[in-house]
Amino acid sequence: MHIHDIYAVHSTYREDMKIRGYTFGQGDKSACVVGALRGNEIQQMYVCSQLIRALKELENNNCICAGKQIQVIPVVNSYSVNVGRRFFGVDGGDLNRIFPGNSYGEQDRRIAHALMEDMGSYTYGIQFASFYMDGEFMPHVRMMETGYQNASLANLFGLPYVVIHKPAPIDTGTLNYNWQDADTAAFSLFTRTNWEIDERSAGQAVAAVLRFLKRMGIIRYDSHSGYISHVLYEQDLSDVHAGRAGIFRGLVRPGDDVRYGRPLAEIIDPQEGTVRETISAPTDGIVFFAHTKALINQGDIVYRLVHRLHE
Repeated sequence: MHIHDIYAVHSTYREDMKIRGYTFGQGDKSACVVGALRGNEIQQMYVCSQLIRALKELENNNCICAGKQIQVIPVVNSYSVNVGRRFFGVDGGDLNRIFPGNSYGEQDRRIAHALMEDMGSYTYGIQFASFYMDGEFMPHVRMMETGYQNASLANLFGLPYVVIHKPAPIDTGTLNYNWQDADTAAFSLFTRTNWEIDERSAGQAVAAVLRFLKRMGIIRYDSHSGYISHVLYEQDLSDVHAGRAGIFRGLVRPGDDVRYGRPLAEIIDPQEGTVRETISAPTDGIVFFAHTKALINQGDIVYRLVHRLHE
């Protein structure tokens, strides 16, 4: 294992923020894995730490294939992780919205540029990402529909779902989009949580990456085959919205099979304790995403359902 500094942000009053890459094997730049770009991506950072631990053991046992190199960057935005903020710096910049960056720009854009310079030449790029809504997901692989995406490759992770997302203009600044633009096969992996560590889905994510690396001939590793992934287009998911604001009491979790009309959640009056609204399933399906915060606003998405699929 070799550790090198990709970029450093120097500070007068605190320790420098160093973005470190952990590389395994030597040769072609085969796969790069990135963890926490945002300060709330604790689970993503943890998954990368466990992946580094596994790859270090594999390298000690000569299980990295000859002529292959793997890099893992567990955390990019350690400043925001330390202070418990999602975005970077005093202006609250989102590092996953400013790629490919600019070497003469603001600090966050210089960080993005340095990362692309270091990671842009890898064959496969894997990012442990987070969603703009707080909540729990079914573990899945997400790809952007840029014309370069390959859902067949995404199936090789062996996760339950592969989601194809049609990018909006704001998505053109993401790492996934710019990786694909640089001819890197890019995948975003989502586990259940962000702020909290979920051991089960973290272990599933590490196994998925190792499974993919094995199937692409990068490592020698014994693993079970995982799931036969179901490919979904994001617009085909059924969104369930809250009709009232209040305290949110969820009744189902991601992975639960629900039927039409089943109660999914209750919205509680924060002062009187009465039930303002009972949210029911609009269709048969499987819960793909669930809101988890204690409070909910009127109109927020509380659940996303995989329509008419059953375990």
